[in-house]
Amino acid sequence: MKGLFLRAASATALLLACALPGCKSREEASSNNLSDAGYQLTAAEWFRATADDNPVALELFLKGGMEIGTKTADGNTALHVAAAAGAMKSGKFLLDHKVAIDEPGPGGRTPLMESIVAGKTEMTRWLLKQGADPKAKDAEGFKPLMLAVKEGRSEVIGDLAVYDRDDLDGALLAAAYFGRAKVIDELTNYGGSIYARMDDGRTALMVAAQNGHAESVKLLIEIGSNRFTTNSEGLTAADLAAAAGHAEVVALLSAEPTQGEFALQSDQQIGTEMAASLDVPEAGTTNAIPEGTDAPLAATPGKSPVKQAPESIDGVDLTGAVTSSADVPGVREPLAVPGGREAAPPAVAKPVGLVMRSYRQRELPIEITHVEGGNAQVKLRGAKPREVSVAQGGTIPGSRLQIVGLRRKMHSGKENLGKLTEVSVVEVEDSATGVRRELIAGVPASAHDPVALVEDQSTGRRFMASPGQHFTASDGTRYVVADVRPNQIVLENEATKVTQTLPLRGPRG
Repeated sequence: MKGLFLRAASATALLLACALPGCKSREEASSNNLSDAGYQLTAAEWFRATADDNPVALELFLKGGMEIGTKTADGNTALHVAAAAGAMKSGKFLLDHKVAIDEPGPGGRTPLMESIVAGKTEMTRWLLKQGADPKAKDAEGFKPLMLAVKEGRSEVIGDLAVYDRDDLDGALLAAAYFGRAKVIDELTNYGGSIYARMDDGRTALMVAAQNGHAESVKLLIEIGSNRFTTNSEGLTAADLAAAAGHAEVVALLSAEPTQGEFALQSDQQIGTEMAASLDVPEAGTTNAIPEGTDAPLAATPGKSPVKQAPESIDGVDLTGAVTSSADVPGVREPLAVPGGREAAPPAVAKPVGLVMRSYRQRELPIEITHVEGGNAQVKLRGAKPREVSVAQGGTIPGSRLQIVGLRRKMHSGKENLGKLTEVSVVEVEDSATGVRRELIAGVPASAHDPVALVEDQSTGRRFMASPGQHFTASDGTRYVVADVRPNQIVLENEATKVTQTLPLRGPRG
């Protein structure tokens, strides 16, 4: 009781002291100094000094009695104001005085989010270094990365992508919807996959085309998006653009297929192209090895060892981006690559230094629809889609693909409720490259199996990876490439049978 009385007496004494002329004169002195600096002792002026990046004036405000936690009329702290103004000196002053770095303001936006929306790149980077949360969500469910996509802030995509890799595919699809070509370019550099799809099969190219974004369409084609890919309804990007009335985009997408788009390539050719796309000298990429071949990881050339998104943004449906996480605005349930990270057993240490840099899977502008009496019915895509009949030994029109084998085949199973379905096989050969491939009726034709470019960070060497290949890592552990997907490679430890994933990191990730 005595202690409580003494503390109360001390508080009373302090109040009395502040009522004395000395205390008042200090406030007046601060006010006078503020006036000399061009400010008045008001809340509005406090925020003006913050935006002016004037920590000396901010100190005078505090001495004059201004509360450090004073907020604007709409609920922002001074740190929100500093972030939007790019005022790093003010920001440091406020953090030194214990202003919360992630306090939400109107709409749940943190200072980091305000810096992104305002386009203050250096402030964004500075706040991240100070520990701002790169995964906080505003009231609409937008995280900093998705806000950068929405606002077209390509300059900070790389800074945010390294904190939010699981959402890069969803961010890429959103960027395609908004028509943010520079953002698309940055996202693919850090691991966003142009092969990511919505649950209805739409790719980023289809989303951009459907919304009339010609610049984004051009870029996506340039970096490898395939204009002949179809969604779950069998529609191409050109079909979707035409239905939406975007004539300019239709023209970009509807040219007749070139010989290159029909071409079948060897693993070596594909590897050379992938390496070139990463600005790697041709000699830096090792040829792929035949399936089942073993070799040490640091092999010499020729002996290489390694052969979903927001559901709705501003009313547009972006449900179902095929990604390793759906932690993006509006999603109702988790979306994951089948058998992906969520389904895998607990992983042990990953193979030393291996990083997935690129992925390639190219569709051909044809589809085998039917085989009958020594002839294959072939659907051709392009400016004037049509179906033609090609006999064994004949060449598919517009291409160098010769039909060298036909095998009619029917199949029934649980997936088609026991009904007979045609799965005939047509073998084609590219007369220019000598590469052969089997195409199956009713299945979109691809020029090659899925492949990835893998980098050993310890040596800088790069290798091709395809399903079924075996290799020995530098620590002696033996692995088999179980699967190659657009955004990850699945590896299996041959001894323990534990599966692990190497996520796509892109050339800069």
